[in-house]
Amino acid sequence: MKKYILILISVFALNNTVKAQDDFQNILLAESADANKLLQAYFAPAMEGFIYGMNNGWYHTAKVHKVLGFDVTVGLSAAIVPSEKEVFSIAALGLSNSISSTSPTASTFAGPNSTTSFTVTRNINNQNVTTNFTTPGGVTSDLPLNAVPAPVAQLNVGLPFKLEAMVRFFPETYLGNDGGKAKMLGLGLKKEITNWFGPINKLPLHVSLLAAYTSMDVSYGIPNSTSGLITNNALAAFELKAYTFQAIGSLNFPFINIYGGIGYSSGESNLKMTGSYTAEYDTGLPAPNDKVTQTVTPPNMSFNASGVKTTIGARFSLWFLKIFADYTIQEYNTVSAGIALSIR
Repeated sequence: MKKYILILISVFALNNTVKAQDDFQNILLAESADANKLLQAYFAPAMEGFIYGMNNGWYHTAKVHKVLGFDVTVGLSAAIVPSEKEVFSIAALGLSNSISSTSPTASTFAGPNSTTSFTVTRNINNQNVTTNFTTPGGVTSDLPLNAVPAPVAQLNVGLPFKLEAMVRFFPETYLGNDGGKAKMLGLGLKKEITNWFGPINKLPLHVSLLAAYTSMDVSYGIPNSTSGLITNNALAAFELKAYTFQAIGSLNFPFINIYGGIGYSSGESNLKMTGSYTAEYDTGLPAPNDKVTQTVTPPNMSFNASGVKTTIGARFSLWFLKIFADYTIQEYNTVSAGIALSIR
């Protein structure tokens, strides 16, 4: 799974470093409640990081374009994963007695690249059966600053009444030949309200309100398997929706622009798994009675993130070319940077 999330990042951010450890689905060998808790703990930092990252990088000035003026921005936001979310405590999950591990902790998606082994003992049809699986390691070595990157490719267009429309778009694109695909759409609106404050409109200060929404869908075709966790036409799909509302201001000088804002960031991401999943367990008996199978219902789960955010940044102007960078203080502190071609 990590391979395909990182391929998505590569498509947006031109990063060709990927690592394939496509065994997260084996967690479904655990009982349903335990599997849900393990998957939730493993993926939470990635999903929360994407939400915070996608809500960043919407602006590098509070000043709006003149009517039909525009800029095209390409950049990247990187949501820094808090150190306490790089691993999770297995005991703290409250797993059932049917699952055990010799390790006290396990890596999350954003943690170290070390797997964790689990043993499952169940009673199926009055027969004690067992199996083993490992949770995948994290991608710390693949993520600069141990941050979840979110791409920015954005068009801003000036409208009447001191409004500016913002659009982010990535068309549906297939990833590989296993049915995986990705698409993104973001919409935003900025309204400059500098003239609401009377005399300050004579200063290089500009003030605006901003609201933005982003939707991103990523799906991954899980390879068919005939042992362990037997899969057929299996698919994992992530659906992300992120929202942000901010009040922003900027001091605009000929060659430098200091900008910042305060607001609220929120969003949710859902994981849905479709297809056929069958768990295979060892009975300890000789063949042909050495295995027993049970159909598994895959989980549908949600991840949420929200909180207040504060941003400070700077933009340098080289005629039509703008270079900017900013830092946002929030639950996952975020660094954003990029370049923009700006007209009018």
